[in-house]
Amino acid sequence: MTTPVPTRIHYHRKARELEVGYADGSTHHLSVEYLRVYSPSAEVRGHGGETATLQVGKKHVGLLDITQAGRYALKLHFDDGHDSGLYSWEYLYSLIEHQQANWEDYLKRLEEAGASREALGIEIKQL
Repeated sequence: MTTPVPTRIHYHRKARELEVGYADGSTHHLSVEYLRVYSPSAEVRGHGGETATLQVGKKHVGLLDITQAGRYALKLHFDDGHDSGLYSWEYLYSLIEHQQANWEDYLKRLEEAGASREALGIEIKQL
């Protein structure tokens, strides 16, 4: 079976979700946080093996732009400055198929690392 190609991509800015629709009528919603922490970039995934970098503090990340890369992928431009991963149709579909298991694994890894989905904020007071 060949990987389906999306027929509709819509960013819901307020909900921070990417809606992906297919010709068969199926529609899937992926949070921008999920897409960011599972970016296919070498910065996130590493260069093979167990070199992936756990992404923390990405709960409120959004998208600035979405561009198509040829006929095979999307490039997502996140508002935290990250924009180096190409989400091929195959990778995007894999994220949809494994969304629940991936998300549970991510939350487990965060907990094991003592990390948070929340960004670390620093309050600055002027005297």
